[in-house]
Amino acid sequence: MTVNADSHAVAKATWRDLPAAQQPEYPDAEALRDVIADLESYPPLVFAGECDQLRARMGAVARGEAFLLQGGDCAEAFDAVSADHIRAKLKTLLQMSAVLTYAASVPVVKVGRIAGQYSKPRSKGTETRDGVTLPTYRGDSVNGFDFNETSRVPDPERLKRMYNASASTLNLVRAFTTGGYADLRQVHAWNQDFVKSSPSGQRYEALAREIDNALNFMKACGTDPAEFKAVEFYASHEALLLDYEGALTRTDSRTGKLYDTSGHMVWVGERTRQLDHAHIEFAARIANPIGIKLGPTTSVDEALTYIDRLDPDREPGRLTFIVRMGADKVRDTLPELVEKVTASGAVVAWVTDPMHGNTFEAASGHKTRRFDDVLDEVKGFFEVHKGLGTHPGGIHVELTGDDVTECVGGGDEIFVDDLHQRYETACDPRLNRSQSLDLAFLVAEMYRDQ
Repeated sequence: MTVNADSHAVAKATWRDLPAAQQPEYPDAEALRDVIADLESYPPLVFAGECDQLRARMGAVARGEAFLLQGGDCAEAFDAVSADHIRAKLKTLLQMSAVLTYAASVPVVKVGRIAGQYSKPRSKGTETRDGVTLPTYRGDSVNGFDFNETSRVPDPERLKRMYNASASTLNLVRAFTTGGYADLRQVHAWNQDFVKSSPSGQRYEALAREIDNALNFMKACGTDPAEFKAVEFYASHEALLLDYEGALTRTDSRTGKLYDTSGHMVWVGERTRQLDHAHIEFAARIANPIGIKLGPTTSVDEALTYIDRLDPDREPGRLTFIVRMGADKVRDTLPELVEKVTASGAVVAWVTDPMHGNTFEAASGHKTRRFDDVLDEVKGFFEVHKGLGTHPGGIHVELTGDDVTECVGGGDEIFVDDLHQRYETACDPRLNRSQSLDLAFLVAEMYRDQ
């Protein structure tokens, strides 16, 4: 477990004096201080031992013994903290995991972009509509989505709402994953409400029958492992708002190390990974598994310096490089990074984020992604690792369990003209349930070919 300790304040001091990108400009500094003081008194959302367990699982990913499936909303919303929304996301990830585990014969580490992904970095600080300029929407943890002056003012009380929403979400996820819903014998039930004509749904159902046969065979042989009845599922998010993350940083009573107890794994984004800024310093101070998003401009020297700063002990599982290059760049820019990092002796987990480098604006004004581009970046990622003899460690995707129309393409093809039908994301376009399953089958095939 974890407790508050004097070193908590010391930890915060190391990054508070450094520049920090993408932080809200709160109009009332005293109100922010009061909220931080309240958050520092709240119980941890996760425990240090759980973070250690995930770090061990990520060590297996880094060594080539397992595969990471990390996915969830681009930005969670306070009004979507319901059993139906959470179950739909979890169901999609469980289905993808079943496909990868069975079809690729690889253990899958399951991590959600969930219970904390309420903040988003933005390329611009303001947004203009019809001649009116207001602060940009930075996620429900900061301000409101509605385009009016009151809604867009950053409100520190939203940090407490984020904590409460995350606690509710984690509570429900833990109930689902340990209370029978995630039992492998439920593989058919996870598919019951899928559209019967869905190609990915039918393909999944065929795989579910195979899993059933395998389970029945094992049971007939007298084997019925407890591992089939529940799943390990971990929560992750971008450690963007340092006031919130710092307030939830605690000292582990067992080891004296600092842990960010807002989630099991946190990552530093492409827009906040400056080596001399606060986010990297914060990440260096905590013992959680850490991810760094690496875009196409990342240099070899930067990658090696991240390793020195964040993984000085060279511990497999501590550091994950989440590469988001774009389908047109991944084959050219990734090989040197992987080659030089491997040559350095560091054992990091390499994961592809095929979403963020492949966004474009449709004629309708909707921000979208082509499923073919997403798939092509994943293919490029696998090709690079196959060529170098290294391990493609996982995928990091923005997805939802709902039948939205936000990304074009996929087996149940969505066209540009369809985007308006169910475009529900607050920020970036997500794969829907059918597209997510399509991706899982294709990734399983690529992994087998390695």
